[in-house]
Amino acid sequence: MKKTSTRLADGRELIYYDLRDDTVRDAVDRRPLERTVTTSEVRRDVLLGDSVAIASHRQGRIYHPPVDQCPLCPTTGDRLSEIPDSSYDVVVFENRFPSLAGDSGRCEVVCFTSDHDASFASLTEEQAALVLDAWTDRTSELSHLPSVEQVFCFENRGEEIGVTLGHPHGQIYAYPFTTPRTALMLRSLAAHKEATGGENLFDSVLERELAGERVVLEGEHWAAFVPYSAHWPYEVHLYPKRRVPDLLGLDEAARTEFPKVYLELLRRFDRIFGEGEPPTPYISAWHQAPFGTLEEFEGVSRDDFALHLELFTIRRTSGKLKFLAGSESGMSVFINDVPPERAAERLREVAS
Repeated sequence: MKKTSTRLADGRELIYYDLRDDTVRDAVDRRPLERTVTTSEVRRDVLLGDSVAIASHRQGRIYHPPVDQCPLCPTTGDRLSEIPDSSYDVVVFENRFPSLAGDSGRCEVVCFTSDHDASFASLTEEQAALVLDAWTDRTSELSHLPSVEQVFCFENRGEEIGVTLGHPHGQIYAYPFTTPRTALMLRSLAAHKEATGGENLFDSVLERELAGERVVLEGEHWAAFVPYSAHWPYEVHLYPKRRVPDLLGLDEAARTEFPKVYLELLRRFDRIFGEGEPPTPYISAWHQAPFGTLEEFEGVSRDDFALHLELFTIRRTSGKLKFLAGSESGMSVFINDVPPERAAERLREVAS
């Protein structure tokens, strides 16, 4: 992998990740952009104990542009985009309309391929491995920013999810706090460790699932399963079999096997609703240990946390979506219409 960092016309950082070491990246951003001004602010909710990002400048972000005006495609001739070069393998750049910025963190866009009509599932294993390298590198770099406590790599896919740009891409949020979902896991982890005299909750969950009926697929170094208490109609958790706190902890064997396992999962997601159905909308989310102190979670260290990826769709059956209505949105109590055992069975049935 070759990494080349440059700057866009408004001062934002852009990084090329290339498969070839001899690739030269010297294209200049020719757009007449003014320096980006953001109004991101993080406010604490004292009742719930969580945080909300207020980012009014995002109202002006690009919304479903025509294909020939996609800002994530390479620059060609006089058609100028966010990527100055005429081609790329993987690109990461600072979001022009970030939810988090400055002392409130940082937001980045990850373009998986220059092919507008592709998807992550259509990448080669070599291309998917390069994306993993980019995720890992950005996790490392962002963790050193003084305002960053947790790094979150994710992909939103599909208009039903709320995606406004059709080009295959994901995002990275670098939060200035430990996210509420991670805090819940850490509290459960601490309570289980104390109650069992030191047993790791993540290890126990993985062991239980591997011995059960909800395993979707299993490799030498990775295991994917539908969790016992899945919140979403089709939800898969992907764990490395050797517990590590973040992407930086993966060894070479796990990194080598990941593309094959992950691409197979994504391709199964596109097949679960049958032939002729539009691509399955999904969210793919990496859960990594925070880089800040964990003093409030007594007895727990970063090494107790287990890196894992959660992949889920909001589609519950052909032509029908799972909406977060009263119980889910109002009280955070999910109601799942698809038994996890049946979801796992279906995901095994559509193996390639």
